[in-house]
Amino acid sequence: MQTSTRDRIVVATARLLQRQGYVGTGIKQIATESQATLGSIYHFFPGGKEAVAVAAIRHGEQEFAALLKEALDSEPDPADAVVSCTRQLAAGLKESGWVDGCPVTAAALETLGAESDLQQACADALNGWERLVRDKLLGCGFAADDARELATTVISAIEGAEVTAQVNRSEEPLLAAGRQLARLVRSYGIDPPRR
Repeated sequence: MQTSTRDRIVVATARLLQRQGYVGTGIKQIATESQATLGSIYHFFPGGKEAVAVAAIRHGEQEFAALLKEALDSEPDPADAVVSCTRQLAAGLKESGWVDGCPVTAAALETLGAESDLQQACADALNGWERLVRDKLLGCGFAADDARELATTVISAIEGAEVTAQVNRSEEPLLAAGRQLARLVRSYGIDPPRR
């Protein structure tokens, strides 16, 4: 299937943001990587670099949400599901040569203290991922407050572990986070639903 020019621009920008952040990504580089003209970029994204980056963050949000949902759905036990997610992330990060981390982290850190569409897209992504984890926990019988706080903890720990794994070029930070998060989830003593 042929990819549209707009989609190529968004996907290329998402990869560039993953690897070098918002500040390190230039509009000319986006054009080169997406095999698009600058005119095409401004046609689809009249707001320029920030508008392309927002679309790329939303694309990355959806990609990670799909991976997270698949991992969460793969196991009836939420503790096992968290471990499955961290294993998948660790394997993907290693396979990429430690460069394809979270599509949101670099941009999020560069937008701290600024109110912008880019910052809001990053916040929306993190909040959406938390909702996926929270919904899994709620479906397994966790109290609403516990599910909300655990979901925040899970996503925060995974995000931090992914950065640590990249810096150390090692899967272990993600795998250790998965094991410890699983222990935390199990500490609530809620039996997982049976398949």
